[in-house]
Amino acid sequence: MAILGIDEVGRGPLAGPLVVGAVVLPDEECEWFQELNDSKKLTAKKREWLNDIILQEAAAGLGWVHVGELDRLGISDSLRLATRRAVKSVQVLHVPFSQIIIDGKVNFLSRTSLEGYVSTCIKADAKFKAVSAASIIAKVARDHYMMGLDSKYPDYGFAKHVGYGTAGHVKAIYAYGLCPEHRRSFEPCKTLSDFQLPTKVKKNTTEVGKQAELAVAEYLEQQGHHVIARNHKTYFYEIDVISVKGDRIYFTEVKYRRSDYRGAPFDAIDRSKQQRMRFAAESYLKYVTSDRQLRHLSPILAVAAVTGDFMDSEIPPAVTWFPIY
Repeated sequence: MAILGIDEVGRGPLAGPLVVGAVVLPDEECEWFQELNDSKKLTAKKREWLNDIILQEAAAGLGWVHVGELDRLGISDSLRLATRRAVKSVQVLHVPFSQIIIDGKVNFLSRTSLEGYVSTCIKADAKFKAVSAASIIAKVARDHYMMGLDSKYPDYGFAKHVGYGTAGHVKAIYAYGLCPEHRRSFEPCKTLSDFQLPTKVKKNTTEVGKQAELAVAEYLEQQGHHVIARNHKTYFYEIDVISVKGDRIYFTEVKYRRSDYRGAPFDAIDRSKQQRMRFAAESYLKYVTSDRQLRHLSPILAVAAVTGDFMDSEIPPAVTWFPIY
């Protein structure tokens, strides 16, 4: 009884395509069948070796859903589409099969003419050789695709994590923004796409701005704060001063005025700016800092007004600091 084995790779990454493999193995059992297993349990070298054999000796096909379709359709409909594309690529080879086994719990061929031939099975890629083979060709194909992106988008390290949400990948996203291969329907890409700037080029902090930030940092140190970062930049946001005092972590926006600053510092921060500051603080704590102790501190947004013509004078600047949230 010939089995058409089906398995997917790429359901959970933050970038890259979803790929479904479909395989009907030869009727006569071959020696290399004994090497088949869940692709994740095989070394990369063995996967490559088995992939070449499967493509040469079995009836094998792939179904791809790339990022644009995936974001538009959602993951469930994308899995259905990729599965149907994979099956069709095998059907054109005119190799008979009498049963279809899909890894997992969902019949992605429901409401098709093949619905009645399908059995679903959790961990089928470790139990049925045809499904193991499908998992192998899907993973190798997707890995090759992601490795090919490494030269096109070298900042992200796609060859290492193949699009999955590792700490290094997330940090790269925050540093360089989203590339065309990132899934905007997946978090944190979904949220970040709302904040992405139209260009990577940012306005450099002027010398006056740097001195104003330094003045605020010194002021906060005098008030018992421990300043852990100044002018922290990513592609999506900028935080002027980050400091810790007690059980709180403060994210301070620095505003410089040459003449006396009229009104409270809070007046310089409108609702839109507050939203961006909140986003920056939450992003820093969730995705950037690796210090777990910082992540448990209560975040406070603040603004500091720096006044005075201190670049051309020995008179120190005046600093007014005010928590706003």
